Amino acid sequence: MERKAVLNVNMNVAFLYNIRNIYPDPKDPHSHIEADYDDPQTIESMIANLKKCGYSVIPIEANEEGVAKLYKEKKNIDIVLNYSLGNRGKERNALFPAVMECFGIPYTGSGVLTQALILNKAKCKDMLKSYGIPVLPHQLFKNKDEALSKKLHYPLIVKPVAQGSSAGITNDSVVHNAQKLKKQVAFIIDTFNDCALVEPFLEGREFSVPMLGNPPIILPIIESDHSKLPKGYNHLDSFEVKWIFEEETEDNNLICPARIEKSLENKIKNICIKVWEALGIFDLCRIDIRCDLKGNPYVLEVNSPPGLIPPEVSKTSYFPYSAGIAGIKYTELLKEIVDSAKLRYFTR
Repeated sequence: MERKAVLNVNMNVAFLYNIRNIYPDPKDPHSHIEADYDDPQTIESMIANLKKCGYSVIPIEANEEGVAKLYKEKKNIDIVLNYSLGNRGKERNALFPAVMECFGIPYTGSGVLTQALILNKAKCKDMLKSYGIPVLPHQLFKNKDEALSKKLHYPLIVKPVAQGSSAGITNDSVVHNAQKLKKQVAFIIDTFNDCALVEPFLEGREFSVPMLGNPPIILPIIESDHSKLPKGYNHLDSFEVKWIFEEETEDNNLICPARIEKSLENKIKNICIKVWEALGIFDLCRIDIRCDLKGNPYVLEVNSPPGLIPPEVSKTSYFPYSAGIAGIKYTELLKEIVDSAKLRYFTR
């Protein structure tokens, strides 16, 4: 796929990010809390790649000091590559978009309302359902002793309501009885100090769909081939799979482009376009889709911003991996994201 950056690169690009202090470890609940963030090596590599694009880069960590730095530098910033996930609050993904709106600074990615909706899986599913987009029924648990809705049947999966990067989703997240359900709900509430989301566990095929641009193109779809997982692993993209198996196994479970029949591919793409439009997404996202055993696809969650770990750090960061399959080099991908946002702001 041949695509060209459409705007000059001689500009000041602020890069907004969050640093994690501990690498994700399925056995360490504390490491789940920062799973959405990135290692210092990743951030350093992303800054180096942005400089290779020809940008003058202003790195800003998305914390309290970052708010002050954005204000101080606002006259020097042409645009922000917003890779931030916020640092506190249940709507933390919307925190820095709100700050940039307040300061009048252009930025990549979706706006305040969209980011807040996407982070909260339950609210997001409710919104998508109102648009006729297929999502699973769910129940929010505020404590482990709440009764399970009669509309839900085992097997179920227990997730945090507002986390990404498979945080809180371990091999134990799939539950088959009330005792395991109660235990896993307690784990989520205790770890994240937030509600646990419970929904049916689908056992069909699982896909990840990267989207780029306005209007978006759909990059090669990724399929997680769960048949390649080690014995004893539940068939899902769990914390163990994403942070250990995929990273440490050369012949891992990712297939890109997915070997998928045209009818299902078209159905998935149509769903993803509807999600993009319903939520008012800008520039980029990645949508996770899973099918039931009859092949019916459902939206699991929307990732915005999606992980953008450079290939020299990780070969399995889904968005850059798919872009690479499409023939888009990593620096070109960064340019596309920045150009997409700049077109929105300056060609209206």
